[in-house]
Amino acid sequence: MARGENNVRYTQASAARAASAVYMTLTAQVLSLAALVAFELARGRALAVQLAAFGGRPEGADAEAVVGAVTVFAVLILLVAGTTIAVAAAYVTWLVRARQANDRSAATGPVAAAWLLPGVNLIAPAVLVDEVWRGTRPPAGRRGRWLTLLAGWWVSWLATLALVTIRLPLGSSEGDLTGVGMPELLGSLVAALLCGATVRELTRLQRAARSARAPEPGTVHTFSPEPPHVAPGSTPLGRTS
Repeated sequence: MARGENNVRYTQASAARAASAVYMTLTAQVLSLAALVAFELARGRALAVQLAAFGGRPEGADAEAVVGAVTVFAVLILLVAGTTIAVAAAYVTWLVRARQANDRSAATGPVAAAWLLPGVNLIAPAVLVDEVWRGTRPPAGRRGRWLTLLAGWWVSWLATLALVTIRLPLGSSEGDLTGVGMPELLGSLVAALLCGATVRELTRLQRAARSARAPEPGTVHTFSPEPPHVAPGSTPLGRTS
């Protein structure tokens, strides 16, 4: 097998593994956020009132009751932050490898710029994902369905980001610990499901494209030599007229 074909297979396998990492980290993020929201609903408002009574620094025997709750809250915040970072790392890794599965020379710089540049990151990531989709040369007639899926994911992601950005500063004024509630959890769940669906669609298309190019396993190509050219009227060697 040629080295170039080995490289393509390796890149596509890496993209598939990166897709699995995206699924796992998205699941972990939603679960950690669900745990935080459940804590907020069950204990958040009362804990915020107690912390306010202690000036934000629980001390003494009367404060022992809230120490455990504060510890749980801190752990949940760290889990949400950690899984969010893990999702970002896994998704960027997948997008880089998915682009390289289509084109080995694809640079990683545009991916970093698309996510990190303010303003640009409101649209560029979705454009790059669409570029990967077009690079897989999908069957005709799927463009509309794909654009609907892509737009649904990106709009739900931006809506969730807007909710968190607006609600977090208002958390203390509303008497909650963070202000994160069911709207943010539902938005995050929808965005995660649609994000996973776009990753799955692209991974499936790239696998199909690879299968179409690769020969069947175990297939042996045989070549029959062409019969020697015999001039008209001549007698093959070993025969008598």
